[in-house]
Order: sequence, then structure tokens, then C-alpha cells
Amino acid sequence: MAHELRLKEGDLAPAFTATISGGQTLSLADFKGRPVILYFYPRDDTPGCTKEACGFRDAFAHFTAKGAVVLGVSADSVKSHDKFVKKFKLPFTLLADEDKRIVEAYGVWGEKTFMGRRFQGIHRVTFLIGGDGRIQKIWPKVKPEEHAVEVLAALG
Repeated sequence: MAHELRLKEGDLAPAFTATISGGQTLSLADFKGRPVILYFYPRDDTPGCTKEACGFRDAFAHFTAKGAVVLGVSADSVKSHDKFVKKFKLPFTLLADEDKRIVEAYGVWGEKTFMGRRFQGIHRVTFLIGGDGRIQKIWPKVKPEEHAVEVLAALG
């Protein structure tokens, strides 16, 4: 069962401000004029999430060469993100969305099923936001191993 997204390509991306390492904050507006890859993932340091993050890490130079910003979002704490970044040498910023305002604004929070159990969680979805603040592309079903390559191809 695929998760139904409210946002569509062409929509204005919901604005947000989130806490990052060192207690600093970061907003979508900080990147006006640049493409932003906003990827949502369930949990730090879990198998699929680690593969996805490492894919973005390994392709990071290609993203920066295209002027793009990579931002990962989960409901984990800044402390958890800091450990994840250090362990896997992630060169991009992870946003701590502990109050789930960003995941709800982007419609990626919802019912999931794992091993026959139903629960609320973050769906693995990526948004490519153009420099004009509009959503250019949405990946509603992500395969962690190959995802960074797909996103890079969409940047042209």
C-alpha cells in the first residue's frame, strides 16, 4: 500500500525552520535560488537509512558541483543525528524534526506496516525543491541503495 501524498510537483514547498547540530537553526528560505534535495527517512543508523545516507554521501561532490543542497530529515534528536553523521562521515546537514512539524507539513508522516504490525512513522520520500521554492520532483517510493543516483540524474 503506497502512502498518499498531499503535495504535488509544481506546488510551493512548505517553509520550515529546524534545529541542527550545535543548537543552530536552519530554514528552507536560507537556500533560496538553489536546488534543495529534502529527503525524509525513518531512523538514524538503521540499515535502509544508512544505505540511503551513504549514497548521498558518496555522491555529495556531484550534488555540490550542481549547486544543490542535500538535507536529511527524521524525527530523531540532534544528538542522534550528530552520532549518525560522525559514524558515517556524512557531509550534509540532518534536520531534527522531533515535534514532527516538517514531516506533517510534507505529508510523509502516516501509518506504516512492518512485520504485520501497524504504527505511525516517517515514509521514505524525497522532494527536489527548485531555487524558486517550488517542488520539481517527488520520489514517493525510494530504494535506498540507488536513490542518490536517481536524484542526481533529475538535477540534469
